Amino acid sequence: MELFFDLVFVFALIQVTQFMAADLNWHGVLRGMLLVALLWWSWVCFSWVANLVKADEGTGRLAMFVAMASMFVFALAIPEAFDDAPGGLSGPVLVVGCYFVFRMVHLVLFWVVSAGDPDLRNQLWRFLPSMLLATFLLLLATRTDGAAQTALWAVALSADYLGNYIAGSRGWRIMSVGAFAERHGLILIIALGESLLSIGFGVSGLAMTWPIVVAAVFGLGLAGMLWRAYFQVSAPRAEHAVAALPPERRDRAARDAYSYLHLPLVAGILLTALGLKKTLEYVGDPGYHLADPLTGIPLVVLVGGVVLYLLAQIVFTLRTVGRFSVKRVAAVGMLLVLLALGPMLPILVTLALLTLVTAGVVQLEVRRARQEDARAHARSDAHGG
Repeated sequence: MELFFDLVFVFALIQVTQFMAADLNWHGVLRGMLLVALLWWSWVCFSWVANLVKADEGTGRLAMFVAMASMFVFALAIPEAFDDAPGGLSGPVLVVGCYFVFRMVHLVLFWVVSAGDPDLRNQLWRFLPSMLLATFLLLLATRTDGAAQTALWAVALSADYLGNYIAGSRGWRIMSVGAFAERHGLILIIALGESLLSIGFGVSGLAMTWPIVVAAVFGLGLAGMLWRAYFQVSAPRAEHAVAALPPERRDRAARDAYSYLHLPLVAGILLTALGLKKTLEYVGDPGYHLADPLTGIPLVVLVGGVVLYLLAQIVFTLRTVGRFSVKRVAAVGMLLVLLALGPMLPILVTLALLTLVTAGVVQLEVRRARQEDARAHARSDAHGG
């Protein structure tokens, strides 16, 4: 049921990428990231409640279907989230209304689950003010446009995220760290899938050429390296570290590492997907020449998305395992140099260097992780002997 629930977010993330790509400018990218933040916070709410209730039975199943319906309508309305199209319902109001329904379903379900658990119920009361304030500000934003509307969205989301952080995590419950971590891993897989879809959408309807083939292979390789960086290095150690914490520290660590720090991971993947989409469009254009560079917003979101992803992983690992990755910091530095040199390099060279630098740091960290695992197994065997 939870996987079925996530399918709605597959569509929503595709809609966000299409929203940013339709009229690519910095204001549009900012609005796209605000939509991602709103979607992410909605998904996070149900990731917590699904850890306490069986989502495919009784009340949990009904609540999940109602939430899915509201989020699906939300996703349909994303093209009109800020600017209403002529005729029909108001797109901005519909988006905010669906968000409110989604959050209220989550709170009602949590209220039912928290019967007999005063700490959890008190946590819900602390959770409510920031949600209501955010909804009010988003409704207020529907009466404005342009920069004022975007600013109100930013304030609303800041209030929701900050309010929940200040409310603390004393009443939350993590019944299974493994299941909780797995849910967040699955949503990252969905986001990575969006990067592959973006490659396909970027060349849809274009005649296949060697530049398209080369760019597609490098794009797939880059997505694969982002996958390895998380699932073969960061995720297993983070899960074990959080599970080993005492309960009073475990909930807070899970909130910080998964609910908050996975947002920049998802955002970085989506920005990279947007950059890949535009890259494939450029190399597939009939007027493309091999020496043409990637410039402007497409270059920044392509390289900057990977930079954001690696930075988020650095902080994620630091928060969970307590280790600071010098290798990833060095990789970020090299990618910032690549960002500066990008306007002077051919598109395919920029994409190749981006993929190779990412692959290099990931391979070094995977090798180190395997060596540490081997030493740990050797110590365990020696102790057992």
